[in-house]
This record gives sequence, structure tokens and C-alpha cells, in this order.
Amino acid sequence: MTRPIRILGIDPGLRRTGWGVIEAEGNRLVHIACGSLTTDDQATLAERLVTIHDGLAAVVAEHRPDEAAVEATFVNKDATATLKLGQARGIALLVPALAGLSVAEYAPNLVKKTIVGAGHGDKTQIRMMIGVLLPKAAPKTHDAADALAIAVCHAHHRQSVLLKAKVMAG
Repeated sequence: MTRPIRILGIDPGLRRTGWGVIEAEGNRLVHIACGSLTTDDQATLAERLVTIHDGLAAVVAEHRPDEAAVEATFVNKDATATLKLGQARGIALLVPALAGLSVAEYAPNLVKKTIVGAGHGDKTQIRMMIGVLLPKAAPKTHDAADALAIAVCHAHHRQSVLLKAKVMAG
């Protein structure tokens, strides 16, 4: 019998970075914890990135995930905002990688399709489906709900991601 796999989902953002931890054992998913890290709008970019780093490092230390998944950045019309989001996403990829975790990335449409059944579900639909898939979860923010959705997406797709990594290493 295999032990449950603990997955950390991260929804990166410069204002708020959502995080969610679940355990997956076969098709069974269990909510462990979720939340969001908020940065100070008045702080410098570097200070905000430190806040995200330290918050995610604390989550990794407390919940000890086996694997992590991060939402891939969508291209925004505002190049400056996209660049800043990319820097927050870099921290979201770096923290679990520094802890020795494999980190998968998922496009927003794949996350939505996995959770809602369509690639263009809105945040309300995602939150509702997270309530169905993880009945004990009560995310206080959309970012935390999105992070749980990313973790669930990884739980559903991790076997193909791991197989692809083995083939590439091959």
C-alpha cells in the first residue's frame, strides 16, 4: 500500500499569493490547509518578494509537502504587471525547489478544465467545485481556492508529468 502524497499548490501573485496543501491517495483527496500571503502595496518590489519567499518557506516547513505545483503565468496586456507577476512566480517556483521538491507547472485553462470541466470557468465556479472536491476546505480568499485547484489539478495529472520527466531524463 502506498502512502498519501502531500501536494502544495501555489497561485502566485505580487499582491496575494495563494497556497493550498492536499493529500492524494489514489483518487481520494483530502484538504490539509490553505491560505494566502499578502504583501504591502507600499513596500519595494524586493521587500514584497521577500515576504512571498518567507511565507512560502514557512508553509513548506510546516506542512512538509512531497511535491508542488504552480500556475503558469498568463500574458497580460500590461507588460510591467506581467513582469512583476513573473518575479512572484519565480519565487513560487524557487521555494519548493530549494526544499528539494519536484515542481510542476499548469496552464490556467488546464486547471479550470480539471476542476470545472471547462477551460473558462470563473473564480466562483472554481470555489464551488473545490467545496465539492474537498468538503473540509473553507478557503477565505479566491487565491487560496485557486491554489487548492492547482494542487487538485496536479493530483489528477501528476502521473503523466512524472512519466514525462522520466522519459526526458532517460
